[in-house]
Amino acid sequence: MKNFLSRLWRIVKRTFIILFIAQFVYIILLKWINPPITITQLASWIRGDGLKRDYISHENMPGYAKLAVIASEDQMFPDHNGFDFKSIKKAMAYNEKKPGRVKGASTISQQVAKNVFLWQGRNWFRKGLEVYFTFMIELIWGKKRILEVYMNVAEMGKGVFGIEACSRYNFKTPAKNLSRAQAAMIAASLPNPKAYTIRPRSRYVSVRYPWVMRQMNFLVKDPDVLKVIN
Repeated sequence: MKNFLSRLWRIVKRTFIILFIAQFVYIILLKWINPPITITQLASWIRGDGLKRDYISHENMPGYAKLAVIASEDQMFPDHNGFDFKSIKKAMAYNEKKPGRVKGASTISQQVAKNVFLWQGRNWFRKGLEVYFTFMIELIWGKKRILEVYMNVAEMGKGVFGIEACSRYNFKTPAKNLSRAQAAMIAASLPNPKAYTIRPRSRYVSVRYPWVMRQMNFLVKDPDVLKVIN
C-alpha cells in the first residue's frame, strides 16, 4: 500500500509539473498568436448559438473602438496591475446589501483571463485561477496585447465574438470603418451583449452609448490611454 501511494504521488506530481509547464508555455505563445478557440466560444457552438469570429490585429482596430471599450468597461485599465481594488470593494458592498443581485467588478485583464483560459462561472476555485492568469498576462503580455485579445475574443452578441465579427454582423462593415457612434454602441452592449442588443437597438444601448461617447471625449486626453490604444 505504501509503495502504491508513493507511485501515485509521483504520478500526480509529474502530471502537475507537466500541466504547469504547458500552461506557462501557452501563455507565452499567446503573446504573439491568437487563441485557437476558447471554452466560451466552444460552448456557444455546442449550444447552437453559432460561432462568428474573425481575429484582427491591434493596428487594424480603430483607436476610438479601443477607446470606447476602455470607456465602457474599465477606465482605469492603463493604470492598474490587472485588478481595480476600488471597484472590487464597491461591488462587494453592493452584493452584501443586495444578495439577490450580483454586481461584478472585473477589469479588462480579468475578463481576458477568464475568456481565454477558463470557463464562465463564479465559484471561488475559478476566481482563484482567474487571479493567477490575470497576473501572468499582465506580466508577460502587456496592456496593448491584453486589449487586442479582449477585442478579438469578447462575446459581443449571441454567438458573435470580437469587434470584427460584431461590426460585420451589426453594421455590415469591417471594424476599421466603424464610426465613433457605432463603436460606442458596441462598447455599451458589453455588460450583457445577448440582452443589450445593437440590432435591434435595445433601450439600454440607446441610453448608454451617448454616455460612452462623453467618456471617450474625456479619456482621449489621457496620455496613458493614448499609449494603449495607439
